[in-house]
Amino acid sequence: MIRLAQEQDLDRVGALYGALLDQEETVRHTNWQKDLYPTLAHAKAAFEQSTLYVGEEGGALFGCVNLNQIQPPEYANIHWNFQAKPEEVMVIHTLCIHPDFAGRGKGKEFVHFCEEHARTKNWPVIRLDTYEGNFPACRLYEGLGYSYAGQTQFHFQNVIWETLKCFDKQL
Repeated sequence: MIRLAQEQDLDRVGALYGALLDQEETVRHTNWQKDLYPTLAHAKAAFEQSTLYVGEEGGALFGCVNLNQIQPPEYANIHWNFQAKPEEVMVIHTLCIHPDFAGRGKGKEFVHFCEEHARTKNWPVIRLDTYEGNFPACRLYEGLGYSYAGQTQFHFQNVIWETLKCFDKQL
């Protein structure tokens, strides 16, 4: 079940980030870094905005995502496939699946949830970005009908420059 996060979920979201970042030390799919991004503070900020969602199965937290309409400034560099007013766009941020649940279709489940959430809000376009080396995420999004829109340099947490691939989908 995927639902809006509750305050008691925050420590588990922080633990999920930690488990994912520990795995990233050996299998690098993102450019995320421990104590930089994502952190518990990022989860708390999303929670306070009521944009943090969690997936739970059998009492275990299997994933989380931040869904909002905040488009990073770098999105202006992208020639999007689907034009929309800012208020018509939902952005998927920091979609994380706990390593213990990897390969079980949980990422796909979360993306479907995001799409249904956008439909309920009457947001016809979804946009997202992912690290250029995150091949599993790129395959996931493309396999679910997202179109590659381009890539650009992002100043990650104002510390690291990185190239992110951008995708969009019209619902």
